[in-house]
Amino acid sequence: MNRLRYPLCAALIGIGLWQVLVWITGVPHFILPAPHRVALAAFENRALIFEHALVTTTEVVLGLLIGAVLGALTAIQLAAAPKLARMVLPLLVFTQAVPVFALAPILTLWFGYGIASKIVMAVLIIYFPVTGAFFDGLMRTPQGLLDLAKTVGAQKTQVMLRIKIPYAVPSLASGLKLAAVYAPIGAVIGEWVGASKGLGYLMLLANGRAKTDLMFASLIVLALLTVMLHRAIGALADRMTDMAQVD
Repeated sequence: MNRLRYPLCAALIGIGLWQVLVWITGVPHFILPAPHRVALAAFENRALIFEHALVTTTEVVLGLLIGAVLGALTAIQLAAAPKLARMVLPLLVFTQAVPVFALAPILTLWFGYGIASKIVMAVLIIYFPVTGAFFDGLMRTPQGLLDLAKTVGAQKTQVMLRIKIPYAVPSLASGLKLAAVYAPIGAVIGEWVGASKGLGYLMLLANGRAKTDLMFASLIVLALLTVMLHRAIGALADRMTDMAQVD
């Protein structure tokens, strides 16, 4: 309960400031709706919001799983082959220079307006953080441990599985926590470019019909989903770190 106290206080303060801003400025509700209007819109459209939230959640979770696995495997491969890493890492950095918004129309063209293009978008946006964080951890294994493994005649595979990977798990955990925040961004961007379902699509639909309260409700639900996903991944990452330390 104590862990929820501060987030709840922050949320209440934010809602209070929001309401005060509406009162002071007198802004029309179709530009900035009051909190109670957003809450009412969320309640009245709860079935619609849930339907679209389920689609976005599926895209995010699948993108996160695929991106995390691919990123972890890539990091292990690069750590096992330093020459390959020197060639591939600059390419990975270069891919991050390409704006995500520029890729969304291309992915929609290639994979269609369904869920596949959104999953690919989420994978692309989290692949580098996971790969970079895990690779950095693998390359920071204490030299003393590596020298000891060499002394006892450990094979490269044994060194990777029993020393480097366990030692780099905290770095992988950090990458996964970042991925949990970035993954919804990729999915929603894909829904903005072309979709018929999802919270991103619902926000655009509500905005086009001047239903700003519904748009805000969808946005808040998306934020809550992101926070819940981040906390879940954070708990899993902490568990992974504890297990690695025990081993």
